[in-house]
Amino acid sequence: MSSSRAQRMEKHHQRRKGGTLNLISLMDIFTILVFFLLVNSQDVETLPNAKDIQLPESYAEERAGENVVILITDDHILVQGKPVARMADVLGENELIIAGLERELRLQTEKLLRKDAQASIADREVTIMGDKELPYSLLKKVMASCTAADYGKISLAVMQSAPENSQLMANAVK
Repeated sequence: MSSSRAQRMEKHHQRRKGGTLNLISLMDIFTILVFFLLVNSQDVETLPNAKDIQLPESYAEERAGENVVILITDDHILVQGKPVARMADVLGENELIIAGLERELRLQTEKLLRKDAQASIADREVTIMGDKELPYSLLKKVMASCTAADYGKISLAVMQSAPENSQLMANAVK
């Protein structure tokens, strides 16, 4: 017969015997996961995804950069997601410059762009996203408004035509 203390210690050791956790395997899994996320975070699309807009296809070679995005939908023209003009009003006007668009682009220059891009008109870049059936007269007004707001680089968002995969790209207009 053993003492009550010895019996208590034996029960305690038996309980702890089955409950070990191997942390090394768990750390290996998390390390692999972190490396996977770091490697694949480089291919993030910078343009917003507009499901109702079918972008034209092109053999664009340059990826879209961080800049001001103009989205042209069936109802509105949006700058960085903010509506600035209604399509019915824009198409009904004879003016070449869209006043609301120009005003918002000037505000975006102060808020969003880097200090060096604010100083140089040639460094200011805007990307236009619109459906491939967009009338040229509307596209001309949007581009003229971008130029009036002192944006030197105007890019059109397109889907890259490639047999392997389609990626969202920006095709620079020069």
